[in-house]
Amino acid sequence: MRMRLARWALFLLAATACGCGNPGTPPERDGRLNVVCTTGMLADAARNVAGELADVHALMGPGVDPHLYKATERDIRRLAQADAVFYNGLHLEGRMGEVLGRLKGKPVVAVGEALPPERLRRTPEGALDPHIWFDVSLWQMVVRTIADTLGKADPANAQAYERNARRYLSELEELHRYCGEQIASIPRERRVLVTAHDAFGYFGAAYDIEVRGIQGLSTESEASVRGINELARFLAGRGVKAVFVESTISPKNVQALIEGCRALGHPVRIGGELYGDAMGAAGTPEGTYTGMVRHNVDTIVRSLK
Repeated sequence: MRMRLARWALFLLAATACGCGNPGTPPERDGRLNVVCTTGMLADAARNVAGELADVHALMGPGVDPHLYKATERDIRRLAQADAVFYNGLHLEGRMGEVLGRLKGKPVVAVGEALPPERLRRTPEGALDPHIWFDVSLWQMVVRTIADTLGKADPANAQAYERNARRYLSELEELHRYCGEQIASIPRERRVLVTAHDAFGYFGAAYDIEVRGIQGLSTESEASVRGINELARFLAGRGVKAVFVESTISPKNVQALIEGCRALGHPVRIGGELYGDAMGAAGTPEGTYTGMVRHNVDTIVRSLK
């Protein structure tokens, strides 16, 4: 693996040295920027800001777990040829860190690391939570970062990026209100969200719902029998009737939790599937950021209310 990364690191250095993605110079190919994003959520934000002024590619599609994703040779070529690259940062794309760190000669922006440090969530152990898209107000800041970056990369179209960003930010403001109003409709004693891994901490803090995850921040962490049993006792004690699976994670740990609750005489059902680390399929409502968030909120409310 190290030898493969080293070879492609040399390719990246050679490609960028040849002038690929020179910041401040609009691309020659039909005037459109070539933008590469790691996740679908970032690509959706970039498309809303860029409109017809850029070709935007996401490296990770529906159902792909970014914590475990490894860059392919095609990905590395795309990154080398991009005019701008956006990635989440905060160790979300942990296995791509070396590749992303070697990109030169273009804007390469870790959007999460551009957020105010005081707005970032930390675990009791001090690890930063990368799942920033679940607080829509934080995602609005990400959209602003994308608009500013594209405007600098393509100054001739900076005003268009700004107009598109303002329109999209208005949509996100409405979505932020929707999330708060809908979650508030769940009775306080039932407002407990249990998911396959600890991806919804920002969501819980922003919209006032208690959140528990079977696995930790990264799906590379292992769920312990002890942890599952402790969570089962918590659910039984609180009378929580529904837990949720995630689209990018095997449901086996959720099933083990349900079995643990059953052993305690407390029946628990799967309340639905949530989109955690990836959006839904292209062409579906869940294949957009706003549609994904609305799906999650509606599924949670329907199952817990």
